[in-house]
Amino acid sequence: MDSFREVFDLACQYCQKELSEVAYNLWIKDIEPVRLEGSVAYLFVRSAFKKSIVEEKYLGLLKKSFEQALGFEVDVSLSCEESAAPPSAPAQTQGTAPSQSPPLSAAAPADPAPAVHEPEDQLGSTDETFDTFIVGPSNKFAHAASCAVANNPAKAYNPLFIYGGSGLGKTHLLSAICNEIRKTHPEFNIVYVKGEDFTNELIRAIGGKQTQQFHDKYRVADLLAVDDIQFIGGKESTQEEFFHTFNALYQAGKQIILTSDRPPKEIKTLEDRLRTRFEWGLLADIQPPDFETRVAIIQRKAEMMNIEIPDDVAEYIANRLKNNIRQLEGAVKKLKAYKQLAGSNPSILIAQSAIKDILSDHQPIPMTVERIITEVARTYGVTAEDIRSVKRASAISTARQVSMYIVREITQMSMATIGEEFGNRDHSTVVYAIQQVQKNMEKDQHFKETVDDIIKNIRTL
Repeated sequence: MDSFREVFDLACQYCQKELSEVAYNLWIKDIEPVRLEGSVAYLFVRSAFKKSIVEEKYLGLLKKSFEQALGFEVDVSLSCEESAAPPSAPAQTQGTAPSQSPPLSAAAPADPAPAVHEPEDQLGSTDETFDTFIVGPSNKFAHAASCAVANNPAKAYNPLFIYGGSGLGKTHLLSAICNEIRKTHPEFNIVYVKGEDFTNELIRAIGGKQTQQFHDKYRVADLLAVDDIQFIGGKESTQEEFFHTFNALYQAGKQIILTSDRPPKEIKTLEDRLRTRFEWGLLADIQPPDFETRVAIIQRKAEMMNIEIPDDVAEYIANRLKNNIRQLEGAVKKLKAYKQLAGSNPSILIAQSAIKDILSDHQPIPMTVERIITEVARTYGVTAEDIRSVKRASAISTARQVSMYIVREITQMSMATIGEEFGNRDHSTVVYAIQQVQKNMEKDQHFKETVDDIIKNIRTL
């Protein structure tokens, strides 16, 4: 062999054959070879937590992989101190993906240059990068597409439309793209906004006669990233504005990235002209992670929070929290809190308590009612105060009836309690409103689609 790097490349190839893709990516992929002295291979890992896991579970595999590559037994010495890795130590090893698919853990990047015109807090979380995103079969396509866009904005896929259920990593990928482009294109004007906030900003701009400033903000972006674009559905003025914004950016060759809880064709209250444009580029879906990926996510979150979670505890959590990555992160946070506050090390018993808390964490009903009324009001172009008032204008009455129907549908509150939430109305008024909505949904498909979309949006909030 000409170098220790080549030896380590062969060792990594052996490890890849013996481990699952997720396990290899999480624990072996970003180990760096330092040097070989006699029969001792010195390797560098990036955290004490990862060092302890590799020593406990993968040291034997590493030794065997070096024996296969060199033909004699080799001891392995791991270090996680910065000083242990000389300047000449390679930054990547066999199995490390090219720039389009960054490793799961890498040295912290230099501080990214701020984007032009945009304050830092509007560009997504700086903690959500490709390095911290766990790749598995359920999100591999969306991850690869996101990497391609980050490396070639406006040239790979434009627009990029990422969709999937709540808590599966759409926002993480959106932020990761923004963070990567901030590093490689510091001159870019990056605008990151949530669909709901886009609507609210437009309302304020119209009310304050500042639509030109609104146009100046969004139509000069080099990258427009909109999270939860489904929230503009059913809002005519917002869709009109976004249609022109989309056209201006697309024609200027600027990158557009959108996320949603469902594909464009299933956002029934979205105008056809917008739905068609959203489908011009690439649609990439994210599905709930499989068991192995869930375990990997738990262990990665634990590493980031400096807490060691035994395998049986991680597997217990992964077997019970299957559809939402945020819940997995919440479970790890609760385990850390139990350890910090009560000195309780992670165990199956503690995990049972943590999961019970998470699964029973529901929004308070008053907050849910308020959000329902707010979302319905935005959809029908009225105010929350209008809905609770005694005004009888057609749009207000319809919005009020729809609000009552959705409150009943989501919260299962009694008719009398719902009446109290809407200006102390009699329960018979609520019954009538719900019946009217049900009748209209049966005979008017567009009306039904609008109500269904509002319900989906509320459950995403």
